[in-house]
Amino acid sequence: MRKLTLAATAAVAGAAATPAFAADLTVSVEIPRLSVAAYHRPYVAVWIERPDNTAVRTLAVWYEVANTAEGKDWLKDMRTWWRRGGRSLALPADGVSSATKAPGRHTVTVRGARLSNLPAGDYVMVVEAARELGGRESVRIPFRWGAPNTARAAGSNELGAVSVTVTR
Repeated sequence: MRKLTLAATAAVAGAAATPAFAADLTVSVEIPRLSVAAYHRPYVAVWIERPDNTAVRTLAVWYEVANTAEGKDWLKDMRTWWRRGGRSLALPADGVSSATKAPGRHTVTVRGARLSNLPAGDYVMVVEAARELGGRESVRIPFRWGAPNTARAAGSNELGAVSVTVTR
């Protein structure tokens, strides 16, 4: 009986130290419609950082994938993402890269299995956009991984409303 109790205690302790992989993560990004003479769709990067600003994982990069060479040249305009890990990412990356998006609301959904090695804790979702003949903007949203929660923020120019939802 005593060995069973110790084994059960060890199993519970081990479960507490393992990553939270049963949750899904959804990021909603609004690209506003701008009234400008020459509109170009923005390049957008979506990634997770720790509170100390170290990049954890890139979730999405929207850029000109049809013309790969030229499209990659402009990725460095998303300066923060580029410096924190974008330059080391081999693109196109399966499940991460896609074409630029038109104005409107777009969703990135990441299944928990893809983030299974992410320990529960506090993180920051960063969404950065850069547009040719336009501006550059990033939105930072603190969130908690490992428990259901929703966080929201909004950009002022290149990005509209951005939300992060963690579900169980």
